[in-house]
Amino acid sequence: MKKVRKAVFPVGGLGTRFLPATKAMPKEMLPVVDKPLIQYAVDEAREAGIEQMIFVTGRGKSAIEDHFDISYELETTLSERGKSLDAIEGTRFAPGEIIYVRQQDPIGLGHAIWCARHIVGDEPFAIFLPDELMVGSPGCMKQMVEAYDKVGGNIVCGYEVPETETHKYGIITPGKVDGPLVEVKALVEKPVQGTAPSNLMIPGRYILQPEVMRILETQARGAGNEIQLTDAMAQMIGTQPFHAYAFGGQRFDCGDKAGFITANISLALERPDMAPTIREYLKGV
Repeated sequence: MKKVRKAVFPVGGLGTRFLPATKAMPKEMLPVVDKPLIQYAVDEAREAGIEQMIFVTGRGKSAIEDHFDISYELETTLSERGKSLDAIEGTRFAPGEIIYVRQQDPIGLGHAIWCARHIVGDEPFAIFLPDELMVGSPGCMKQMVEAYDKVGGNIVCGYEVPETETHKYGIITPGKVDGPLVEVKALVEKPVQGTAPSNLMIPGRYILQPEVMRILETQARGAGNEIQLTDAMAQMIGTQPFHAYAFGGQRFDCGDKAGFITANISLALERPDMAPTIREYLKGV
């Protein structure tokens, strides 16, 4: 069983739900407190032992590349002023640790993942959707990798939502349950209210076998006239081990404005340097 060494970050989307903020800035660079969303995902990947980050970008995403590049002017200025570089330490990569691939035509998550096929090669790989902010200790992907090391195959994150919200998400049809590991019998995309097979939805964390790339290569367009990753994963169920890992931490949908604001408030309240001020303000409101 091969180790999970690579991770794909599909960051080529237009971020239309956050216009006009995202007209000139990638949505992945929107800050939660003082760190952009993409940085949270990268930090989670590093904690999980991921060695190579593959960013599938598009036009107008150069700010992401700049963020993970050396900034000579900034670093020189900070050093001359006697200030620490610790705040930007997590933005540095050694040569070969980060690779950028261009998705020229944004036609779905499945297509974005397929664009990284030559770099992924014949290895299992992780997928991070950066606008899904997963908060836990240890991180969500580290927990998933530890589970993968035991059972192999394919693992998606599972997250419990109220039954009244299951119609908004891809939902897991569960099989055998072994602690946080749940056998996946099927995947149902946005089931009609009251018909969901469980309340386990799939947020943006996956560990998949490379065979999914072969499926995506000939995959027809699905919902939204896009190439859907969920459709490809559904074809792998029954041919390879497939589990969900029930994550017990917090999840914030930062692709949604309310979710983004909630994430900022929640994480600010965890910060000793600002929590008293934020808490006092919220009491006043």
